[in-house]
Amino acid sequence: MNKLQEARNQVLQQIEQACQLAGRLQQSVELLAVSKTHPAEMLREMYTTGQRSFGENYLQEALEKIEALADLEIEWHFIGHVQRNKTKHLASNFAWVHGVDRLIIAERLSAQRDVSQQPLNICLQVNIDDQDSKDGCAPDEVAELVRQISLLPNLKLRGLMVIPAPNNTQAFFDARQLFEQVKAEHAHPEDWDTLSMGMSGDMVDAIAAGSTMVRVGTALFGARDYSK
Repeated sequence: MNKLQEARNQVLQQIEQACQLAGRLQQSVELLAVSKTHPAEMLREMYTTGQRSFGENYLQEALEKIEALADLEIEWHFIGHVQRNKTKHLASNFAWVHGVDRLIIAERLSAQRDVSQQPLNICLQVNIDDQDSKDGCAPDEVAELVRQISLLPNLKLRGLMVIPAPNNTQAFFDARQLFEQVKAEHAHPEDWDTLSMGMSGDMVDAIAAGSTMVRVGTALFGARDYSK
């Protein structure tokens, strides 16, 4: 068994154990492999382990990998902050965008998504614990953003994405509460199914609070190399 297969098996085992502790089914939590800074060859090898969803933070790097791995059926997620001048590439090349926190960004993504493609899956990024250093809308802005974005064509609003401060496990429960509040009022509750939270170091706590998608990089691929 190669190192990537072993690493993925260990992460899946952690997810399974966390789900058991929380009284949840393992299949209720999706593993998103965060592959930023890692070469396309490593993603190709991870693909052979059964991994299909990959998350990228840097657009230019992601576009190069998407082209290099075009022969594989990868579901590409963009999980970085979304800038206005990047929306066209995001709308064309990704299945999911997690970093939407303003209406203007959603409007641009909707207008630039080709009608021949499946609707672009969107998660609202929420600054759940009011960190100065984090992007995201305020929790009290979510309901109105959901109402407005739900009216846009070519998008499917799936849920929330949060990145709490380290060791702030309460923020995961706050995010789950907000997620459930919105679902109760959402015009399309059947689409509102994704709570993207938890990474290599805190995914057990995130799953306990109700995460449906964990974004794992280091535990799968090893330490990131930012020198390239």
